[in-house]
Amino acid sequence: MVVSPQWGVLNLQEGMRINIELLNYFHDYIMVFLVLIIWFVSYVFLYSIFSSYSDKVSMDSHFLESVWTITPIFILLFIAFPSMFLLYLLEELSFPRISVKVSGHQWYWEYQYFNFGISYSFDSYMIQDSSRVFHNLDVDSRLILPLLADVLFLVTSSDVLHSWTVPRIGIKVDAIPGRLNYLISSSINCGVYYGQCREICGANHRFMPIVVECVPIDFFVIFLSSLE
Repeated sequence: MVVSPQWGVLNLQEGMRINIELLNYFHDYIMVFLVLIIWFVSYVFLYSIFSSYSDKVSMDSHFLESVWTITPIFILLFIAFPSMFLLYLLEELSFPRISVKVSGHQWYWEYQYFNFGISYSFDSYMIQDSSRVFHNLDVDSRLILPLLADVLFLVTSSDVLHSWTVPRIGIKVDAIPGRLNYLISSSINCGVYYGQCREICGANHRFMPIVVECVPIDFFVIFLSSLE
């Protein structure tokens, strides 16, 4: 199954992790407040311009001043509590079953498996084939990961700043030379997920696609056995 972008849909991509689904819901939740605020401010602005109505009570009212001071506080509280819950949820640590080191180069990615007594590395280059469905998004060597298993990603760079990003499984980690960043992630569905470098890393920045393929754990064990 190929998990592809939803062309023509004005929405975020469907998340393949619970955390990402909650982030999508939080986005919709914030949009409700945003639309209501924009509608109210626009209404008051247009009414003030085109109306000749003037009232001393409404122009100099302590009650109104209290309302437009307290109301934003409650709006920010309604936004802050779900936001803090998501921040703590995203930073929750677990016990990963496999570790993968991701190294950014100009302009390709290098992956290395560490678990199960295996240390295997390979490079992933973009395939420049216009006949493919996703032009400039496919690679010659995909990163194979197990389904429903927490994976520890260790991300670094060998030259300049990169950013290893796969939106549908909630991965976005900066690759910094001389520093090892980490992220624990997993996928709840089998499929092929696409991403790209999200940091301006040079003239060929757009030629650093990322392809992650999630397979059942049995197939992943067979894949690891083939690396020995």
